[in-house]
Amino acid sequence: MSSPRAAAAKAARRPTVKAKSARPVAVKRSPGSKPARANGVSADAIKLAAEIEREFAKHDDAISPEAMQALMGALCRVYSVQVENGGKHTPIVEGQSVSPTAVMVTASGLLRAANLAVFELGMWQSWTGR
Repeated sequence: MSSPRAAAAKAARRPTVKAKSARPVAVKRSPGSKPARANGVSADAIKLAAEIEREFAKHDDAISPEAMQALMGALCRVYSVQVENGGKHTPIVEGQSVSPTAVMVTASGLLRAANLAVFELGMWQSWTGR
């Protein structure tokens, strides 16, 4: 199992990707969640997500593996910090159109990328209550 520091260093070496702007879209929020701050990064992220979804609907190679890895790494770090700071929201809105299979494939890929096993996840969840 690699250390968090090694994983962070590896992630920092990955290239970053700049996105083109897109039209604003409506975003569902979790029940009871607070509205997001209307800063530029949040608005840009929502636009980027909508643009990726539109392009992905046209063809499934709309985003390069490097771009996907850069986005996934950034979102993992952001979500982790928000949870550590007391955030109670889930990474995706419950009932959002992400299939259970897609969630499992993604979770499996994240564990593999961090050199973790499902057993270690289970142990961590029992220790932290998360």
